[in-house]
Amino acid sequence: MMRSMSARIPDTLQKKISQRLSFYDDLGVRLFYKDRGVSGSRTFAAPATQSFAASVSEQISYEEAALPKSNRKPELPAPAPAQVAPRGAPPQTVRIPGVLPVPAGPSLFEAFDKVPDDNLLKIRTDLGECTRCKLHKTRNKIVFGDGNPKAELVFVGEGPGHDEDMQGLPFVGRAGKLLTQMIEAMGLQRKDVYICNVVKCRPPENRAPERDEVEQCSPFLLRQIDSIAPKVIVCLGSTAAQTVLATNRGISQFRGQWLEFRGRKLMATYHPAYLLRNPGAKSEVWKDLQKVMAVLGLEPKKGKSAEAGKSS
Repeated sequence: MMRSMSARIPDTLQKKISQRLSFYDDLGVRLFYKDRGVSGSRTFAAPATQSFAASVSEQISYEEAALPKSNRKPELPAPAPAQVAPRGAPPQTVRIPGVLPVPAGPSLFEAFDKVPDDNLLKIRTDLGECTRCKLHKTRNKIVFGDGNPKAELVFVGEGPGHDEDMQGLPFVGRAGKLLTQMIEAMGLQRKDVYICNVVKCRPPENRAPERDEVEQCSPFLLRQIDSIAPKVIVCLGSTAAQTVLATNRGISQFRGQWLEFRGRKLMATYHPAYLLRNPGAKSEVWKDLQKVMAVLGLEPKKGKSAEAGKSS
């Protein structure tokens, strides 16, 4: 049958049919034809995945096969032309939707704005007869600070005790006398340094200042430090160090190490009141103060008071 059929089909048409069949073969469509010599029709279908192509191919007539084979390839949409930035233009930043940059926020004390042309008198005036926290209810006097307004060395304590509350001056009790001896051992006088506290009013029963009290009072402490602009800050005790450094770490973790606060050197050491309870720690504090002296270019003072400050 196929031989007689091929005899009736011109060579040109056979060539075109062969080309079309090759085309379907390239598409993966194979094994389809009709055997017209038997009663009924039997179709040899392609595999199941290509059955749709086989059913379509059975309908191809000689006229369709005689059509010229198109050599055109399917046209794809042309890609958008790349935009070329002008020469010298800054590089463009690719923005990814839904992804926002995380700004690096300032720390607590970097965010505290400095007051232009500030001074201790202005700070004291702004403090006024303070009633910003509950400590004002039990205080006798506000203890603002005392010493040289242009000192290179500032001592920051925790808060006033009984004697300080009565006199309105910082470090005038037993702990204050020990601090005076330490200052003199460094070759200085109290009038050469500035002494202040984190809170300006005495906490009842000399308890540690509470968080809300520190938050209300610390801005005035920061203004004092900025106004004086010392070369070195010495924090006496955990409360002072934790407040200035904005940390909850214990003082033993960084005592005796040089730290930085607003571009100034900071040293944390034990509070004189702690030394009165633990005399053995005085040698450690003296080592810390010697580091401060080296930065300030101070020579230790010789004499009875100096020896008392180092060992008594």
